[in-house]
Amino acid sequence: MSFLPTFELGLWNAWILMLVYILHPLIMLVVDKAVGTGKIFKKMGDAPTDKREKRDNIIAMVILFLLILYSIFLPLKAGASWFYAGLAIWLVGLVMFLAAIVNVAATPAGQVFKKGMYRYSRHPLYISVSAIFLGVGVASTSWVFMFLTAIYIILQNSQADAEERGCLNTYGEEYKEYMNRTPRWMGIPKSR
Repeated sequence: MSFLPTFELGLWNAWILMLVYILHPLIMLVVDKAVGTGKIFKKMGDAPTDKREKRDNIIAMVILFLLILYSIFLPLKAGASWFYAGLAIWLVGLVMFLAAIVNVAATPAGQVFKKGMYRYSRHPLYISVSAIFLGVGVASTSWVFMFLTAIYIILQNSQADAEERGCLNTYGEEYKEYMNRTPRWMGIPKSR
């Protein structure tokens, strides 16, 4: 891993691996027609935020923009063992990401997401995006990318707080029961 960032514009750069995240709104639109009609927000619940959460969200969006921009100039280290390790992490994240999107699409509006990936985590999309970004950082052997990813992952906790509060407001007792049964990040669900 290099301490100094490498900047090189090319076709075989980290943006290729970031493309799935960049295109995720389009993927959601193809998989879930509710995205195009605005019904997706009814599925997610209203997410009120406080000052800290708003600040953290703005910082997370700036870091996300920097990660995407940096990936355009960040060459992948194809052939190196780091590349293959990063690609494996990225693939796990990609499979989780696509599975979580399908789970969201399969859940009718007005119901809590609790099937598929949502059975093992209340936030599988956050986990999968974290794995995708970590995979890109390892595959490109960039400490800068890894550092920005780490900050982004930490800030996701604040976003999760707001989402869960919104889901509690929207779904009430049903979501509270889901929270008691399902780990926030990842694990084995508790029995009923």
